Amino acid sequence: MTMFDEREKASENKWKHDQELRFKIMARRNKLLGQWVAGKLGLTGTAAQDYAKAVVIADLDRPGDDDVVEKVMADIKAKGLPIEERKIRKKLIELVEDARKQVMAE
Repeated sequence: MTMFDEREKASENKWKHDQELRFKIMARRNKLLGQWVAGKLGLTGTAAQDYAKAVVIADLDRPGDDDVVEKVMADIKAKGLPIEERKIRKKLIELVEDARKQVMAE
């Protein structure tokens, strides 16, 4: 294997690792959002954890945050809570750093 091949392989491995790390952080962020929204919805225990998992799964529908936001907003509206979409989007941004710290600590 030439030095160029080794560099290319190392670059590919780093890219793969970075993508996996990003996926884990975003999944954790969504879980944290789900836990936060579950509290607002009055869910506790297993129901809250199940809701948080459903929020994580909702993010697999399509790229970006819209699928997560749409899911939690539908649930918030169904419950009649006065939480605006911009608050949810702001919370997503706030939770990224918490999620990163948690994932990196594992």
